[in-house]
Amino acid sequence: QVQLVESGGGLGQAGGSLRLSCVYSGNIFSDTAMGWYRQARGKQREFVASIYRSGLTNYPASVKGRFTVSRDTAKNTVYLQMNSLKPEDSAVYYCNSVPLVERYWGQGTQVTVSS
Repeated sequence: QVQLVESGGGLGQAGGSLRLSCVYSGNIFSDTAMGWYRQARGKQREFVASIYRSGLTNYPASVKGRFTVSRDTAKNTVYLQMNSLKPEDSAVYYCNSVPLVERYWGQGTQVTVSS
């Protein structure tokens, strides 16, 4: 059974940090790259970070240098360490495979950053 469960969101302050976790189940994720995505209210979902089996990571300019994605394959978990938070980071954060598969979306975890 394919399932993605995100957690770790909450209320953060500008300049602060939060760490998100995504536990995945289903053999399909064992050999795929994993990614983090976010959707702010009224906006389209956007890519935030990806990590490949090799450890190679990728970030858009908006979060590069502030966010770090990591993966613990033994725990079937992907993490997103978010530092130097900005109010514009407020969104629901999701994990998914890379490339993403629409039917895999979980419930996401809300991140709200106050100024």
